[in-house]
Amino acid sequence: MIWALVLAAALAVACVVAVALPFLEEPEPESDALDELGEDERRRLRLLEDRDRALAALKELEFDHRTGTVSDEDYRELLGPLRRDAASALRALEQEGRPTEERT
Repeated sequence: MIWALVLAAALAVACVVAVALPFLEEPEPESDALDELGEDERRRLRLLEDRDRALAALKELEFDHRTGTVSDEDYRELLGPLRRDAASALRALEQEGRPTEERT
């Protein structure tokens, strides 16, 4: 009877180890090398960052104005340049997305 319990326990431990072993091993990465961005990709990334920065600044200005941190006069003074920056970044991104022959 005891041998049967020992055999069952050993079999249970072996099954748990066999099932858990793949999860315990560290996977090998295909490659650790990072691909270098091309000039077009860098330009697009810069444009996306400019767009995000301009839109975040507009959002923050709007929040500050609504909470009373920025006066109406300051809000009107700051709003125009921020909108122009955002529009410029969006326009450049739109131009970037067009095929080369359409970019005239």
